[in-house]
Amino acid sequence: MTVRMKSPAWKLGQQVRVSGGEVAADVFGQGPPVMLVHGTPASSYLWRDVVSLLAHEHTVYVWDLLGFGNSRLAPGLQPSIARQARTLAELAEHWGLDSPSLVGHDIGGGVVARAHLMEQLPVRRLAFVDAAILGPWNTPFTEHQQRHADAYRTMPADVFGELISARFRTATHRPMSAETANAYLAPWAGQDGQQRWMDQVTAVSFEDTREVMERLGEITAPTLVLWGDQDQWIDPAIGTRIAAAIPGATRATVPGAGHFAAEDNPHDTAQALMRFFA
Repeated sequence: MTVRMKSPAWKLGQQVRVSGGEVAADVFGQGPPVMLVHGTPASSYLWRDVVSLLAHEHTVYVWDLLGFGNSRLAPGLQPSIARQARTLAELAEHWGLDSPSLVGHDIGGGVVARAHLMEQLPVRRLAFVDAAILGPWNTPFTEHQQRHADAYRTMPADVFGELISARFRTATHRPMSAETANAYLAPWAGQDGQQRWMDQVTAVSFEDTREVMERLGEITAPTLVLWGDQDQWIDPAIGTRIAAAIPGATRATVPGAGHFAAEDNPHDTAQALMRFFA
């Protein structure tokens, strides 16, 4: 059953200094710790309705990736997956979390896997949602932007805005409301937002998940691989391959959901996670 919820304005209340800049973050609920990691081109806004459900039974930690949402990257650094994984490990230390459960969506899946396998972040459980781990996983649109980055950086901001607006419309199976779409687009608005968008496009590389992909068989934590059954960005068959590569992993589907499964169907996304965490 697909359920859409009416959310209050989403705003993170903490600012945390990390080695790569300043992270917008927040903590909700009470119980076993769960850290949620969004992907590109989203922000923690993606999780808002999932948080409201998970927080009944868990302490939920959310943050905007460096260069995304309201987080700011330090000058001279790139918002790579490797950088985000280091930041995730730093945030776990900042919050005093020994073995949290981690949930990663899109490149957030690569961030979570790299934080665990490469940064040695201990975990209780892992959940990958429409995850960018097995590569090459860039969409044709992202690859085109990478090949022609100068053209995208220098095109008029209003034209660029129309382009990425069309891109967001393919992230969900069901159309977003204008209010929701505007919330996703806001961090990328204007010339500054255009440059931030291109910074993350050019920094995100399959090379950051190549080592992770080769080490998936080393994961011993209970793992859930969750996928929107209507994902047009990363084929659901990739989710089946990820689950097969991780010993004992569980494969599950979010019905009526595209790549932004937590947007399309937050109820079933949250329920699948809560069943797994239980």
